[in-house]
Amino acid sequence: MNPVKELSAEFLGTLWLVLGGCGSAVFAAQFLTEDGAVNLGIGFLGVALAFGLTVVTGAYALGHISGGHFNPAVTLGLVAGGKFAPSKVLQYIVAQVLGGVVGGLIIYLIANGRDGFEITDTAGTFATNGFGDFSPGGYSLAAVFLAEVVLTAIFLIVILGATAKKAAAGMGGLAIGLALTLIHLISIPISNTSVNPARSSSQAVIAAIFGDGATTPISQLWLFWVAPIIGAAIGGVVHKTLLDTDDDA
Repeated sequence: MNPVKELSAEFLGTLWLVLGGCGSAVFAAQFLTEDGAVNLGIGFLGVALAFGLTVVTGAYALGHISGGHFNPAVTLGLVAGGKFAPSKVLQYIVAQVLGGVVGGLIIYLIANGRDGFEITDTAGTFATNGFGDFSPGGYSLAAVFLAEVVLTAIFLIVILGATAKKAAAGMGGLAIGLALTLIHLISIPISNTSVNPARSSSQAVIAAIFGDGATTPISQLWLFWVAPIIGAAIGGVVHKTLLDTDDDA
């Protein structure tokens, strides 16, 4: 495959994931009527579904070009699982992070068109990830770290299983999108759900540049690189050593 096409697909797929998932959190999670009495927003369930839908649509539209990673942890987990060439890792991750940041910038530019909009230094503002005071539910660093490791590991096991040679043909994208939806249903209150360093970076960087003192989420960004990468590596190794059937007779 042409590397320009591969990297363009990863850039656009990650942009779409951030715009669709984080955009739904920023614009639609809570939408009150004029009197403030009724919330017409989509809530946690809607945001979780939005993230899943971006992966489903992105996987079917772009997966045949680049593999549809849209996530540095997935790229590294596929390497650990023996399903992706290490020589392509750096360029894939750069494309993913750039796509995510552009997606975050688009969200900011749209949101800034509403009177009174600002990014404040509080939990979950602008769909940032965090722990402690910056966790939506006030979860500790240790709790957030564990959740991100375990959920990313399971995500990789689902990805590798759903895309195996003996898996149901054409159903991988749907299974992966539903898995990401479930992951968000579990962990939005814990960390605002990362399992994707590019998604976390996009919101933290834009919040740091344009936010009203919103600098703490970017100081916590390290966790949302380290934990998902560890989890992805675990998931890749577990699948490769215990579950992989691609080389079976």
